Amino acid sequence: MNDEKFFDLHTTGIGYLHRARCVTVRKGNFWAVDISALSGSAEDVQYTRLDAKVVGQEARMLIERLESVINDRDRKVLVSFRVGDLVPEVFRYKKGERAGEYGVSLKCRLLKILSVKIDGQTYPSPQQRQQQQSSQQPVRASA
Repeated sequence: MNDEKFFDLHTTGIGYLHRARCVTVRKGNFWAVDISALSGSAEDVQYTRLDAKVVGQEARMLIERLESVINDRDRKVLVSFRVGDLVPEVFRYKKGERAGEYGVSLKCRLLKILSVKIDGQTYPSPQQRQQQQSSQQPVRASA
């Protein structure tokens, strides 16, 4: 038996979702999304941009379902989330005011979306939907 050990670094937070997309690579495709994670005082919020590969099955289903809402610049999708494997990646801007300058992107894996608010209204997570559906199932009495 192979007893490999792993150390997980998971980060939880709250942030806005942007740029939901299906990325095609040689080995298939995957979903990705940008997260503008909030930190600091409520009076002086700081944003940290995370470039997240969506790996959690429930998170993927939610991102797919909300893709058009997330990508609508007039809508605000606020989530509480759990990410893992946070790694900085250096890149060079190709266009715009910062063309030629270097920047840093924080890459991560989106493991779980814990809650969702769209334009201030709570949207049920997959877990909440399952709980609602199971509570609405008629209870059968056994004889």
